[in-house]
Amino acid sequence: MASFKDTLLLKSTDFNSAALELFQYQAEHCAPYKRFLEGLSIDVRSISSWEDIPHLPIEAFKNHEVKSGDFDAEVTYTSSGTTGQNTSRHYVREKSWYHRVFEAAFRDKYGDPSEFQWLCLLPSYLERKGSSLIDMADAFIQSSKFDGSGFYLSNLDDLKTQLEKSVKDEIPTVLLGVSFALLDLAEEHPMSLSNSIVIMETGGMKGRRKELIRDELHAILKEAFHVEMIHSEYGMTELMSQAYSSGNGRYTTPPWMRITLRDPADPLSKVRDGKTGGINIIDLANVDSCAFIATQDLGRIYPDATFEVLGRFDQSDIRGCNLLVL
Repeated sequence: MASFKDTLLLKSTDFNSAALELFQYQAEHCAPYKRFLEGLSIDVRSISSWEDIPHLPIEAFKNHEVKSGDFDAEVTYTSSGTTGQNTSRHYVREKSWYHRVFEAAFRDKYGDPSEFQWLCLLPSYLERKGSSLIDMADAFIQSSKFDGSGFYLSNLDDLKTQLEKSVKDEIPTVLLGVSFALLDLAEEHPMSLSNSIVIMETGGMKGRRKELIRDELHAILKEAFHVEMIHSEYGMTELMSQAYSSGNGRYTTPPWMRITLRDPADPLSKVRDGKTGGINIIDLANVDSCAFIATQDLGRIYPDATFEVLGRFDQSDIRGCNLLVL
């Protein structure tokens, strides 16, 4: 699928044709997905639209090697989890492909990542190995034209100083942080941040704080930092790509990614735009794993193709679902 990768990130790519091509390939070469389709008695040749492609429950990434083809992974990304909990594993054939994808996804929404200073407040991710988010953040830090870019673990005083300098010098900055750490910063160092600072939360309290709905989290951060908008990044271990929200809680996807919703009571049925349902994701950048994933997130899709994340299924655990039997 090397030629597929070479053309995928071009905006001129026909999504339906590309999705069907990858579906037919993965239906044959991704063993867990093949068994899943066989269990549903799906005739692969009968699928003629990307909207009708079945989605593999995300739980498969916990219990199986979700690979398309036979290869030794250059890197294996793992999800976070509590002690004794089974975590997801994403086997990545080429690390350079992941780097191409996340850079292209950011460019599609914000422009060249090297033109931003990156201040990354991601303690829960830095404290473990195998985080795809840390890999992305580190690449952005290394590419940045600004020397102040870097990671911050618990040194919030240093981060405050750097943020104040960035405001004073009008340095375009992305403050990328996990939710609980941004709340820590808001409590210890409330400050006025200018429009040159993009505050971007990646979600998740990681057991450090009480869970908040997005509107509550954003309201606290907006008040503490005197900004009008809080941006958001939506990504996960099982995906190559990311979706971004520029502040209204509604995410946009890059051209090679699509969102659909399934009926929570009937995973093979769809729900209409404006209604709540389980989020299904097609990420065509998942060339070497599975591009068609049924997440355990609940969401809503709007007529302009943006989507909102509303929470998780009640029966899901911290990082996945319990619906897959292969």
